[in-house]
Amino acid sequence: MRTDTTPKKSEPMDLALGTTIRLRRRSLNMSQSELADLCGVTFQQIQKYENGSNRISFSRLVKISDALKCRVTDLVGPLDNLDVYTDDGMEMLNRAARPDAQNLLTYFSQLDAPSRQQLIRFLESIAAMEEASRLSA
Repeated sequence: MRTDTTPKKSEPMDLALGTTIRLRRRSLNMSQSELADLCGVTFQQIQKYENGSNRISFSRLVKISDALKCRVTDLVGPLDNLDVYTDDGMEMLNRAARPDAQNLLTYFSQLDAPSRQQLIRFLESIAAMEEASRLSA
């Protein structure tokens, strides 16, 4: 009988799950150390989970979701609609994980629908101006 001693490499889904954990943790203004204490691991282990270098067992995922005051499905559900095996899918997730994007989403969600549409049009015009400036440089 042959046993495989090669450690399992992390995959794009591991990074994507780590990113959703980071998003949730930051939305609660929780540090990696605080999450680690609640889960009984080191903050370095939380770093490894969040950057996708270590896989998360299901039992650990349950502990993490409890510590983050959410359900496991809240952490994995967003990954259903995102193709994390493509550069575009991971780029979208990485953009959402940026701290400034989280602040923007917080304020955006407080606006009514017409104000949100107005803000989107405003941001589109700024992005178009920046793109034109880059192209002319």
